[in-house]
Amino acid sequence: MRLATWNVNSLGARLDRVIEWVEMKQPDVLCMQETKQTDEAFPTDAFAALGYESAHHGDGRWNGVAIVSRVGLADPVAGFSAPEDEYGSRIIAATCDGVRVHSVYVPNGRSLDSEHYGFKLAWLARLATYLGENRDIAPDVAVCGDFNIAPDDRDVWDPAQFVGVTHTSEAERAALAAVLALGFEDVWRRHHDEGGVFSWWDYRAGDFHQGRGMRIDLVLLTQALAARSTSVLIDRDARKGKKPSDHAPVVVEIAAG
Repeated sequence: MRLATWNVNSLGARLDRVIEWVEMKQPDVLCMQETKQTDEAFPTDAFAALGYESAHHGDGRWNGVAIVSRVGLADPVAGFSAPEDEYGSRIIAATCDGVRVHSVYVPNGRSLDSEHYGFKLAWLARLATYLGENRDIAPDVAVCGDFNIAPDDRDVWDPAQFVGVTHTSEAERAALAAVLALGFEDVWRRHHDEGGVFSWWDYRAGDFHQGRGMRIDLVLLTQALAARSTSVLIDRDARKGKKPSDHAPVVVEIAAG
């Protein structure tokens, strides 16, 4: 399985780029975040023309998550086991070729003194509870998406610039660690020990070209599934060109079980 995740930062604005990337990279499963579309507006037909089934959860505002798959898509669940929940359109799950795949868009948090930061921590706690409650649905589980957390200091361009801000706080990293403790692995770190490789760069101040980024787009796999991974890459080329997303796709190759 070639499993990918990408915060597309408005599918309406970037559908052509996403379709071009899918045609070129041929993922078996693609998780998308920040589609900013309603379920009715989601371009199901465009993906179907490429051989993909789709599941989408969105209300047309700043959130929206999706899974598209060419290896089957069964038992989709939107939200935390209910189509409408207090957390908004931030998680969707489906079974693809025997793997229970989740596309997640973790709240940003804004600042440590913001109520949005507390909302972010509450969402992450609910995610851990949800994954724990649903652990028996499939032996192999993937949680993919924009976590808005850099797991450690290797994952930011300059740790000194991230003191006292979100994405690197002790509480956020502890919340991510609680998810990992359920039996997941940040599969990037299985294959890459180095720092300085990022998946997000601000549009402003030429951050992409200056190398000022963060690795906040993650693929968490249950340990047996992670052991079958053969490579992980971040496709920086998708961040280049005209009107790109500010995120790059993360692509994981998984050998057959």
